[in-house]
Amino acid sequence: MKDLYGVIKLLKRFGIYIYTGNRKNDIMLMHSEVKDLFDNHLLLKEDYLLAIMILRQEAIKEE
Repeated sequence: MKDLYGVIKLLKRFGIYIYTGNRKNDIMLMHSEVKDLFDNHLLLKEDYLLAIMILRQEAIKEE
């Protein structure tokens, strides 16, 4: 996982498809879904931290 596309592919592995038409809202929703997956012990800590870091970087780009 190197970029936002990698996070999207990670979520798709769990059947989670996100598209609201607004990139910033998509990123916020992805953040919430990744956190839920981690809280339910479906993601490794390393994958969780990397995904969150990527999503935060993308959120900063959007501002």
